[in-house]
Amino acid sequence: RVLLDGRSPKTPAGVPLVLPTEAAARLVADEWAAQGEFLDPATMPATRLSATAIDRIPLARVETADEIASYAGSDGLCYFADGPASLIARQEAEWSPWLDWAERDLGVRLNRAEGIAHVAQPPESLARVRELALGLDDFALTGLATAVGLFGSAVLALAVQRGALSGDAAYDLSRLEEAFQETRWGVDAEAAARTASRRAEAELLDRWFRALAA
Repeated sequence: RVLLDGRSPKTPAGVPLVLPTEAAARLVADEWAAQGEFLDPATMPATRLSATAIDRIPLARVETADEIASYAGSDGLCYFADGPASLIARQEAEWSPWLDWAERDLGVRLNRAEGIAHVAQPPESLARVRELALGLDDFALTGLATAVGLFGSAVLALAVQRGALSGDAAYDLSRLEEAFQETRWGVDAEAAARTASRRAEAELLDRWFRALAA
């Protein structure tokens, strides 16, 4: 239970913030302790994850798992560039090991594509991703759903959730082509700020999963 001066903050639905582990509760408590005169929800991502896990996910577990499986159906790691050669080589070196990991460790085999044309994925692999998602508690499922949206990849999200990959490294993999283009054309201040914000979210998700496992 998160306690602030002896009182427990509540979710938007009015439910006390109670988390599965002390480490996870401390993540939330630290966000509240860092607030000034006015609460800034933008600086409280763990609190938002907790509230979603408590208020919404219990009523939508199947739908959430279905959404995660749909990301696997168009997983960003499966879409290799058709050029230039240096980008393709980088994707081969950095993405292929994680597609191999998904098949070996998760039982999720995904087909690769060249370019942006959609490639169908094996139904049994999508069913396996759905099964993995439904096997999580509400708090981990909330984090996984958030991670797939951030990374555009169920493989990367599951790797972070299971501790096989850091959130920071997963974010770098998810934006590999974007980073490649930045080395050629540069990056403006707005894009840099957006990247920094998303990286911070990836790092928070990493801490979230580790705290849930503590």
